[in-house]
Amino acid sequence: MAIVVQKRDYRITGPENKRAQEKGLATAEWYTSPIPRAKMKELMKRRNGPAIRDTIIWFGGLAILGYLAFLSWGTWWAIPAFLAYGILYATPGDSRWHECGHGTAFKTPWMNEVIYQVASFMVLRSATPWRWSHARHHTDTIIVGRDPEIITERPPVWRILLMQIFHLYGGPVEIKRFILHTFGKLETQEKEYIPESQHNKTFWEARVYMLIILAIIGACVYAGSILPAMFIFLPSFFGGIVVITFGVTQHLGLYEDVLDHRLNSRTIYMNPILRFLYWNMNYHTEHHMFPMVPYHALAKLHAEMKDDCPAARPGLWVALKEVVTALRKQKHDPAYVVVKPLPSTARPYMYGIEHDLHIKVDA
Repeated sequence: MAIVVQKRDYRITGPENKRAQEKGLATAEWYTSPIPRAKMKELMKRRNGPAIRDTIIWFGGLAILGYLAFLSWGTWWAIPAFLAYGILYATPGDSRWHECGHGTAFKTPWMNEVIYQVASFMVLRSATPWRWSHARHHTDTIIVGRDPEIITERPPVWRILLMQIFHLYGGPVEIKRFILHTFGKLETQEKEYIPESQHNKTFWEARVYMLIILAIIGACVYAGSILPAMFIFLPSFFGGIVVITFGVTQHLGLYEDVLDHRLNSRTIYMNPILRFLYWNMNYHTEHHMFPMVPYHALAKLHAEMKDDCPAARPGLWVALKEVVTALRKQKHDPAYVVVKPLPSTARPYMYGIEHDLHIKVDA
């Protein structure tokens, strides 16, 4: 007899939120790999140098690619030129938003805040709401009903994943939020994780964002061309392919509702160019287990943890193949998950709750 799996409600305002709390999955204690205190103190040390260097390279690269794209406007060369510019605009925009939101990229707090605010607009994310959304994501990682940043539910919604290649799902959602916030209102789910003390800051940030967007539209009307928007605003859409490629490899196809990041997060080996774009977030298990370790120390953290973790995926394409295969299987069996065997030196996985016996594992 076939097992019927009831579709779950992924809204953080739905019944799964209460279920997670009742099962002890909300704001719970997570598994951490054993690392000597002195070593962890060294790894958590913040520095301005690496982030200043990388920021100069990033904006310098944008200036060069932007100039080449400007020269190519009106020719077929504009397509690859603006694609390259868009990828360099959106991909580091996403990773810099992320790391500066944690406050670990720079040692100096105001530097983190400046880049966080700039990058938030570049990737069209409301700065303050996403800061609190991401805090919840780390507190309750991939806990259904608690984590507002689960990319897709089970079975997967392929329409959303495909639309996100050009940010055509998340982008309009965020613009709608900008408008809502501009008029002093929050979505129902935002009230679940944004403290009341942060509401006014949310509203004023949105008003600034909308003024910038209106100024860009005005510049396009004045110039009689969409060229101004091709440099600011639109790159979040046409440059988003690498953002979603990185994003789907972080957690999809892995366990939900567990208290061990080795089960729900994926570490991938990448080349130096991809690591620069991603700011070392390919070490994603490490980042989730110890989120206060700066991006520039994650490779060293990985070396300390690897004997307690499953083997890292050997490359981006291997990880993508694993994700797509898992999502295809979850279309027919939402309980399917991928889990990799631990090395003999590792401590056992900590599931946190008793899982259904019909969960299928690819080991």
